[in-house]
Amino acid sequence: MKNTALTDKHISLGAKMVPFAGYNMPVQYEGVNAEHETVREGVGVFDVSHMGEFLVSGSGALDLIQKVTSNDASTLTIGRAQYSCMPNGEGGIVDDLIIYKVKDEEYLLVVNASNIDKDWDWISSHNEFGAVMRNLSDDYSLLAIQGPKAVEAMQSLTSIDLSAIKYYHFEVADFAGIEYAIISATGYTGSGGFEIYCKNSEVEQVWDKVFEAGAAFGIKPIGLAARDTLRLEMGFCLYGNDIDDTTSPLEAGLGWITKLAKGDFVDRDFLAKQKEEGITRKLVAFEMVDRGIPRHDYPIQDADGNTIGRVTSGTMSPSMKKAIGLGYVDKGHDAMDSEIYIEIRNKGVKAKIVKLPFYKK
Repeated sequence: MKNTALTDKHISLGAKMVPFAGYNMPVQYEGVNAEHETVREGVGVFDVSHMGEFLVSGSGALDLIQKVTSNDASTLTIGRAQYSCMPNGEGGIVDDLIIYKVKDEEYLLVVNASNIDKDWDWISSHNEFGAVMRNLSDDYSLLAIQGPKAVEAMQSLTSIDLSAIKYYHFEVADFAGIEYAIISATGYTGSGGFEIYCKNSEVEQVWDKVFEAGAAFGIKPIGLAARDTLRLEMGFCLYGNDIDDTTSPLEAGLGWITKLAKGDFVDRDFLAKQKEEGITRKLVAFEMVDRGIPRHDYPIQDADGNTIGRVTSGTMSPSMKKAIGLGYVDKGHDAMDSEIYIEIRNKGVKAKIVKLPFYKK
């Protein structure tokens, strides 16, 4: 099992450590609900250094990225980031990712930890364009500083104006005493903040200075369990749960990152046909009406007890104090406000299809 450069820090802070995507990761410190609330109301810090980073450069870089991803990376300008996914050639998804345009002909691709090797092999297999690829995953760390107080708490650590960085934009600038970090207005929580990319050799200094600067704002370390409840309240997909090699971007509600007009890319013809003919199932959001907490893979039923789908993610929402979930249901059962039933311990428990996000500020 791999460690991040901050593993000893987490252990010294009393974190409960668990294996996650091949890494020894902090799942919680003081408890999921308290950590969740810290991010919604104040500012918290996640060590997400297990994520993968690939640098793709050269004259063929954009062509390669356009070939393997569904979104249109040609619209990116330097300092902008884009959410995208990689279709797998069989109607499913290899992974979802964020693409950063760092310079002309240079892009940073940030992928999920559990898929680093798979993604590298997949992208490499389509590199007929002579793009230069470097896997930086083992050399770089990533901190997510998230919450409504993040800008104010972190401003003293950099010479740039953090409040001027728009959502899904980034700057390469000084931060916490290091000369060059990527300061990105992205994150997986829906509460604002930044993601900071730096070298492993620099991250301990960054962590310490972040906590010094944030002390007056009640900053706390946050584990992966709260990361999951935060992202689920926003309806953000988690690879391996809500999207995987068997789910198409259109079924998952990711039509907005599937740009058929950009030209040829993996699965373009399949997705164009699927869009024209219509999908047979759809990822929906639901709130429990009756008592019960939905969990991954629980069957979803109609009023007559027929199975019409399955739950992909579910939890008790700390912000809303109600049970929520995502799941795929068959076409015809996906109308807003429809009643569905989640099979919990052999009993159908009533739920209702709702609009995303669950949590509204």
